[in-house]
Amino acid sequence: MENITKQDLNDLKNQIISEIKFLITNSSIQNEKKNMNGEWLRSKAVRKILEISPATLQNLRISSKIRSKKIMGSYYYNSSDLKHLFEND
Repeated sequence: MENITKQDLNDLKNQIISEIKFLITNSSIQNEKKNMNGEWLRSKAVRKILEISPATLQNLRISSKIRSKKIMGSYYYNSSDLKHLFEND
C-alpha cells in the first residue's frame, strides 16, 4: 500500500483542472462550428471560427463577401456565407 502525500493530491488537482479547461475550450469551439447550419452568428463567433481579426471581418463585410445584419449595434453574419466563402475562389 502506497502513502498519498499532499504533493500527490496537489498534482492530481492540477491535472484535473487542466483537463477541465481543455474540455471546456474544445467543447465551446465545437459548438460554434456545429451552429453553422444556416444560422446567423455574432462577430465574435465568426472571428473565432475563422481565426481572423476584427478588421479582416469588417473588410469581408464591407466588400459584400459575406452578408451581415446590424441589430441594435451588433453585427450578425450568415453561416452559409461563411461556408461558401472559400469555395468560390
